[in-house]
Amino acid sequence: MVSILLLEDDLVMAAQIKQFLENQHFHCEVMHNGEVFLRERAKFHYDIFLLDINVPSVNGLEVCKRIRAEDKTTPILMLTAYGAVQDKVEAFNFGADDYLVKPFHFDELLARIKSLLRRSKNDLAQDEIIKIADLEINLTQMHVSRAGQTINLTLKEYKLLELLALAKGRVLSKQTIAEQVWDINFETGTNTIEVYISFLRNKIDKGFEPKLIHTRIGYGYYLKIEQE
Repeated sequence: MVSILLLEDDLVMAAQIKQFLENQHFHCEVMHNGEVFLRERAKFHYDIFLLDINVPSVNGLEVCKRIRAEDKTTPILMLTAYGAVQDKVEAFNFGADDYLVKPFHFDELLARIKSLLRRSKNDLAQDEIIKIADLEINLTQMHVSRAGQTINLTLKEYKLLELLALAKGRVLSKQTIAEQVWDINFETGTNTIEVYISFLRNKIDKGFEPKLIHTRIGYGYYLKIEQE
């Protein structure tokens, strides 16, 4: 099981993140100030660190710097309300691997964690391949097949499929999809997402059963086996 150490002094936010991650079958420990975090980090092995910046005792940037002085490989994801370019540059200079500005969607947090874990080349075989019915998505090789038949996707189609698969059946809004696949804010009136969902259905579902890509009208899209 993947172990995560979270530094977050907002008790409500910390509890929400911990619950979400544990629902995704991660093990998550939470520390509320930097000094305690550094002591905890020295006791056990963790696969990834999530750091808020503005925390008591030792701030998240200093924590990041101290980790990198001893550990060059464990991924570090900053979770912070500071969204200015200079804040991000400073965090990356201190050794952070990624930077997520609050408020954020938990689906995006999950996607960022998965991406960092893959890049870290840890032994996470259960996370490298996603299987839904006879659909298989190899996250490492970006290879997709259904019923043993290779499915050729464009990069955007693949990113959309991966995002839906990582959500594990949860409905993703158009806003979330636009931000994570196209890196833009959703604009009312554009049908880009509907078009790409149609492309995916033609490649993933057409000619196969059961159908896996679904629409929840007024909410968004999801990928799962529907129960009869």
